[in-house]
Amino acid sequence: MRERALVEWITGTGLTGYDEAVAFMEARVDAIARGTADEAVWLLEHPPLYTAGTSARIDDLTDPDRFPVHRASRGGQFTYHGPGQRVVYVMLDLGRRGRDVRCFVRALEGWVIATLAQFGVKGEIRDGRVGVWVVRPDRPPAPDGTPAEDKIAAIGIRLRRWVSFHGISINVDPDLSHFTGIVPCGIRDHGVTSLVDLGLPVTMTDLDVALMRTFDEAMSHHCRNRP
Repeated sequence: MRERALVEWITGTGLTGYDEAVAFMEARVDAIARGTADEAVWLLEHPPLYTAGTSARIDDLTDPDRFPVHRASRGGQFTYHGPGQRVVYVMLDLGRRGRDVRCFVRALEGWVIATLAQFGVKGEIRDGRVGVWVVRPDRPPAPDGTPAEDKIAAIGIRLRRWVSFHGISINVDPDLSHFTGIVPCGIRDHGVTSLVDLGLPVTMTDLDVALMRTFDEAMSHHCRNRP
């Protein structure tokens, strides 16, 4: 089996159905594991829908008739996907990248943070709260005095034969009211934001350029290849 090192970047057009995306990912993951396809990063948008990860609680689906609900094999709880949100599906070979799942998740978090920094946004991670967060000094602090924070990106992956799939979603300019049909990732005490909601006129193309620009450094810094 020959070593493959290239990462193919795929940019979807229009809105990609969720079942179609899962079928594509599963086929590509199998091919990567066999050594017959390159790693891939797929940038796309979905129509409005909710996904339920393996830890999803039914009580967190507060409006079950609002949008289609898809069971997802990734970890995590309920998430929303829809127009204006960049979904980044990462089909990467952890067999070459260290076989360290925690390291890989840190690399994904670091990649999102580095991408947001391209627009002057400080993304942060929080213990016990998945995803990437931004502090909102424009809003009153929480009753306990901690600053108000909103989630701007979600992360949820699955591995098959040490190849990842599913991945990241970053809010560029989605309809934030669509998140109210779920408790996003099971977290009730914080809100959701987007780049445009933060006052930044960022387009999907702008974000894609930033993702491509920061990918190599973020992945190598957090999770160096091992023999």
